[in-house]
Amino acid sequence: MKKLNFNDIQALPRLERMHLINSLGGIKSANLIGTMDAVGNENLAIFNSVIHLGSNPPMLNFMMRPHTVERHTYENIKDTLFFTVNHVHEDWVDSAHQTSAKYEREESEFDKVGLTAEYRDNFSVPLVKESLVKMVCSFVNDYPIKEQNCHLIVGQIEALYYHEDIQHDDGFLDLTKAKTAGIIGLDGYVKTNSLKRYDYARPNEKPSLK
Repeated sequence: MKKLNFNDIQALPRLERMHLINSLGGIKSANLIGTMDAVGNENLAIFNSVIHLGSNPPMLNFMMRPHTVERHTYENIKDTLFFTVNHVHEDWVDSAHQTSAKYEREESEFDKVGLTAEYRDNFSVPLVKESLVKMVCSFVNDYPIKEQNCHLIVGQIEALYYHEDIQHDDGFLDLTKAKTAGIIGLDGYVKTNSLKRYDYARPNEKPSLK
């Protein structure tokens, strides 16, 4: 088994180090975050850092990279206080990945990559019509992470949309049925297969399947 210590990692070429360390978090969620600026320009960007924060109230969070250059997603959220989170489908990961290109503020990534902006229930931020699981979130807080000069954005889920046939009786969403894609590192997209679901784990009891 190969070993790298801290100094070995620091000595790696920049891109090799970036891909290596970004892979270490395992398979992550693939989400498109939709926003709109104060004058109506739509924005859509791929993120691999969206995770749930809690269910009561329903909240999630994601990480923004350092604000050393224009970050349209970050700036739009701080200006309008709303954003959408849209699961990426296996069939259009190419379009989702292309949103990571540096388009101008006036250019809509929806138009550039061939996805469709959708507006529901009088919310002023765009959802991805093609997404089978999507939500509108309101901005709650912005926590600077000084160690990497990043920003942790917390949002509250104001509206959730999904196909009913992927939901189990206990509320669980089977994202394998929705063909939600995952990401390894920055650019490795994967399919997911359901392995097992377990009952609540208790001390001194063997795991039992649902």
